[in-house]
Amino acid sequence: MRLVEEFLAYLACEKGLTRNTLEAYERDLRRFVETVPQPLQTTSQDLIAHFTHLKARGLASSSLCRALIAIKVFFRFLVREGKLQDNPAKLLDTPKLWQLIPEVLSYAEVERLLATPDPTTLLGARDAAILELLYASGLRVSELCALGIHSIDEEAVRVVGKGGKERVVPVGMKAQQALDHYLLCHRGDHPGPLFLSVRGKPIDRVAVWERIKFYGAKAAIVKNISPHTLRHSFATHLLEGGADLRLIQEMLGHSSIGTTDRYTHVSSSRLQEAFSRHSPSRRIDVPK
Repeated sequence: MRLVEEFLAYLACEKGLTRNTLEAYERDLRRFVETVPQPLQTTSQDLIAHFTHLKARGLASSSLCRALIAIKVFFRFLVREGKLQDNPAKLLDTPKLWQLIPEVLSYAEVERLLATPDPTTLLGARDAAILELLYASGLRVSELCALGIHSIDEEAVRVVGKGGKERVVPVGMKAQQALDHYLLCHRGDHPGPLFLSVRGKPIDRVAVWERIKFYGAKAAIVKNISPHTLRHSFATHLLEGGADLRLIQEMLGHSSIGTTDRYTHVSSSRLQEAFSRHSPSRRIDVPK
């Protein structure tokens, strides 16, 4: 906190900020050093992780922007005082920041969401399989809707992604069980698409989006979730568990590693064992 106190003294003495503004900046910076206790060792990923945490807590946009300004000015001060050579906050312009912070569910929120459908009904069995597969394999909703009966193997799913590129993505144990239940008990013998609407037509992206919104509300999840939220959560939880970024790139079907790199803001546990040994109920499996 010594660096924060020096910075606040600088603001009070040289910038003439009001007491209310100084108190607000102090709250923002105290909150920051609780997350990043060594400011002089801060990386841009640490900053992204901090703002992800603030966003998940539901802070208003105005509060997030004020915190961003406080931290950017704080690091400019540290560079000017010769305490840092490089400013880790120099690239954190606001549009870039929000682009890099996808909405991500916590493990507890994922468990609540996936436990919501009633698998004893036709609709619930289908929806349980959809939710489990989206989270276990990180599929785009368009890829999920395009799956056919024969896209599913014993432990993997064959996906046709952007540009017609095919990839094989492992499927976690819980997703395998949900798919088996749906296929054996409720799917029937209709050929063609894997997931059908209640009218027997191929399910579409809007229907999947609506069902996820429905179950999110039932699970008391206040975040603005969509099918892409499960894809983001899949990648984030894999990276947190120690999965290699190139492996995640392949599983997501990203053509550029730069696209996958946005998930490095939460890689705080890179040294722990492979995520397949620690994921809740083994919903996600990392291929060996």
